[in-house]
Amino acid sequence: MRELNAWTLNELIERTCDSFPSRPALSMVDGEPITYAQLKEQLEEVRKLLSDYGIVRGDRVAILSQNMPNWGVAYLAITTLGAIVVPILVDFHVNEILHILKHSGSKLVFVSAQQYDKIGYSELDPFPVMVDMETFEPVEPHLPQGKVLDFIQERSRDINRLKRRALEAVGLVSAEVHEEDLAAIIYTSGTTGSSKGVMLSHKNLVLDAHLTLKIQELNENYRLISILPLPHTYECTIGFLIPMMQGACVYYLDKPPTARILIPAMQKIRPTMILTVPLIIEKIFKLQVHPQLTKNLLMREAYKLPVLRKALHKVAGKKLMKTFGGKLHFFGIGGALLSYEVERFLYEAGFPYAIGYGLTETSPLIAGCTPAVVKFRSTGTVLPTLKVKIDNPDPKTGIGEILIKGDTVMKGYYRDKERTDQAFTEDGYFKTGDLGILKRKDYLYIKGRCKNVIIGPNGDNIYAEELEAKLNEQESVLESLVYESGKAIMARVFLNYEILDKNHGIGKMGAVHSEKFIAKHLEDIRKHVNANVSSFSKIHKLVEQKEPFEKTPTQKIKRFLYQ
Repeated sequence: MRELNAWTLNELIERTCDSFPSRPALSMVDGEPITYAQLKEQLEEVRKLLSDYGIVRGDRVAILSQNMPNWGVAYLAITTLGAIVVPILVDFHVNEILHILKHSGSKLVFVSAQQYDKIGYSELDPFPVMVDMETFEPVEPHLPQGKVLDFIQERSRDINRLKRRALEAVGLVSAEVHEEDLAAIIYTSGTTGSSKGVMLSHKNLVLDAHLTLKIQELNENYRLISILPLPHTYECTIGFLIPMMQGACVYYLDKPPTARILIPAMQKIRPTMILTVPLIIEKIFKLQVHPQLTKNLLMREAYKLPVLRKALHKVAGKKLMKTFGGKLHFFGIGGALLSYEVERFLYEAGFPYAIGYGLTETSPLIAGCTPAVVKFRSTGTVLPTLKVKIDNPDPKTGIGEILIKGDTVMKGYYRDKERTDQAFTEDGYFKTGDLGILKRKDYLYIKGRCKNVIIGPNGDNIYAEELEAKLNEQESVLESLVYESGKAIMARVFLNYEILDKNHGIGKMGAVHSEKFIAKHLEDIRKHVNANVSSFSKIHKLVEQKEPFEKTPTQKIKRFLYQ
């Protein structure tokens, strides 16, 4: 396969379609894959549709749909036309979705039938053209004057077609796409609740994909099952653009990735690569693997001995590999910190996992590695050509804010100069807001978010994520959140009542006894954790979180809701 002549999505997909025309490209798990030759034809048809509606270079076009092959077709058609794609997470609240459409000025939106109601009944003005994601046919908004709208839309389409031809004729519209052209505006909804439109160029995305391939091989024989939302840069760049770059095939689920849906899919596809977030593998370990490793007194005692624990982990790891189809080469984990206990299991089991680190603003990957060279608790090495430094490191620990500079860093936040200026240092480094430390051979270790650091009474840094990891090691804790309240360290925990019932029979207790038991159990957890942390990091109060924490689409807890 020839080298890329330019860092553009046009060059990427054209090279792949020419190199692997008969290879499968995109498919539903239970569907028939489209080949790269068919993908090339579909891209031409969708680009023509966009042109007919007058979409030109620089116009914003949104996608609001669950994962499916046509999501990728729409994404590539928009960007290779020179327009700017605005991928919208379907988990966003309706108000957020409408805000994004207004703020981005999207002229057209590809929308799936499941998501139509979020736009079709709104009062957006001007109203974007809507195109059905499954059929690529135009659809009407639900307005009383629908019949009148038919005529208006058709006339508008004719006028836009003529307008584009006129602009092309006088050279004001060019079909050529350049590396520095914007490819995407990605609106983040993070743990702070503040949505920002991250502007990524063709070069940002394609170069990040290229650099990622320097540390992890992927070829045309790879099969990926996509379980994370495509509008997130993690899944889009690594789980979509990289396979498209190498002629691999990506499979999509038609339902949320619960164990009942995911396991049969993995048995059928036998994926070689999966991308996930910590919460998914942590739940698999807590609810399925760990109970099997400690199901009786003898195994519980054996599990306490390192030699026997490692042997049990090896056996469990082999079973997990079979569950995942038996052909897995790369199990990527990113998006948040992975718990110590779960990584220890994956590491000792010899499971082909690797942890990566990045942000939407960095396209996304900053550091990562192949499973063969994983270092325990590290996110791997910094990608080639990127410059990473630790700002204002702690004299004792060396921990400081991670700063990055390179051609994968965003252009800025859309229509938000103030926040863009705040995001960069005077010498051009992007401030990640994450705390970390660089060790030998450029291995990066993440310690948490700057904004989550709690300053102790003596000026000591207390890392909320590290305390949460300690809490999550407790068998009965599914999720936790640590925060500061009135100069005291507080924690909330969401408990696993299946374990509590199995080990303590809480289901047979009356309401009063159950309440007393939970209060004592929380206090026992607090004392146990406090006995294993520094004196200045002790938790003052532990309370029960009755419902699962509300999370972002990448399964990070929305901290601002609980602090």
